[in-house]
Amino acid sequence: MINEQGTRIAVLDMNNGFKNQGLRCILEILKKYEAEKDTPFHVVVFDVRQKDEVPDTSFDVYISSGGPGSPFDEEGWLWEQKFFALINRLYNHNLTANDEHKKHVFFICHSFQLACRFFKAGKVCKRKSTSFGVFPIHKTHEGLSEPLFKSLSNPFYGVDSRDYQVIEPNLERLNTMGASILAIEKERPHVPLERAMMAIRFSPEMIGTQFHPEADAMSMREHLLQDINKERVINEHGEEKYYDMLDKLEDEDKILLTQKIILPAFLDEALKSRVTASNV
Repeated sequence: MINEQGTRIAVLDMNNGFKNQGLRCILEILKKYEAEKDTPFHVVVFDVRQKDEVPDTSFDVYISSGGPGSPFDEEGWLWEQKFFALINRLYNHNLTANDEHKKHVFFICHSFQLACRFFKAGKVCKRKSTSFGVFPIHKTHEGLSEPLFKSLSNPFYGVDSRDYQVIEPNLERLNTMGASILAIEKERPHVPLERAMMAIRFSPEMIGTQFHPEADAMSMREHLLQDINKERVINEHGEEKYYDMLDKLEDEDKILLTQKIILPAFLDEALKSRVTASNV
């Protein structure tokens, strides 16, 4: 039977005290979903990197945010040890738990890179230059049948903001886990570099994206208008592309659609498995 107090959701704030719109967007998506679906949520935010706050395994759903810096900067620190231990406990719990008690996890950007380190999914390394803006994301063959992506076109659009990437997939490890690469970055024929992985389903209950599915037009506009980000985009892609990004922020079929689809579909998946199991 589902907890009458509502679905317990842990939001892991990985921003290390830095101002960031991503956390606001995640919380707004949860609030909107709760109201539209008329389903009670009990949401707790954990300040992971700044205060070493990591949830226990009593929650039903875990959403781990993006954040600034290198996924290696604080390697071995207490918060990282606790974060990796949580992933390990949740992953192993799901191997034997019935559907009603499965723990559903979503990793975003910085958290995705950390999850890839933990699972040894591929090579996590620094990019030649910062990737920042709104870009097409290409589904792989497995991504075409991914439930969270089924209502999105191929390619679809997402907000990308990173200095690091995950390349050179460890296919042996991924195959052993039953994991699937769901999306990769745009191919650039003039750049002789391997395309990075943009989404992986690590297990039936654990998924992560390198891009920001939570991002809305307001947060992205605020970032694009900052001088440092404007300069990055223009240097990398040209002034025309920069203004094209600004113009397309309100397009219903780009980041607004990605925000509308992915995290709500993840919540649908998590809640459906619990309700279905409780009715068996």
